[in-house]
Amino acid sequence: MSRRTNPSEFLRQILGKPVVVKLNSGADYRGILACLDGFMNIALEQTEEYQNGQLKNKWGDAFIRGNNVLYISTQRR
Repeated sequence: MSRRTNPSEFLRQILGKPVVVKLNSGADYRGILACLDGFMNIALEQTEEYQNGQLKNKWGDAFIRGNNVLYISTQRR
C-alpha cells in the first residue's frame, strides 16, 4: 500500500482479487474477495482454510464476521 492510499481505497482496489484473511484464532482464509462492509464482514469465493500453513478445508463461498478478522492482505496466486 502506498503512502497516498487510505485503507478504504486499498479495500476498494482489492475487490475481486485474491486475498488472505487472518483470523484472531490464527487460521488463514484464502480466496477471492467478493465483498465487504463497514464492519469488515467479508465474503470470499473459492475459499481455502489453512491452519499453521496446512490446507484444512476448501469451502467455495464463505462469510467471515468482521470481529474475527485480525487483518486482510493481498495474495499472489
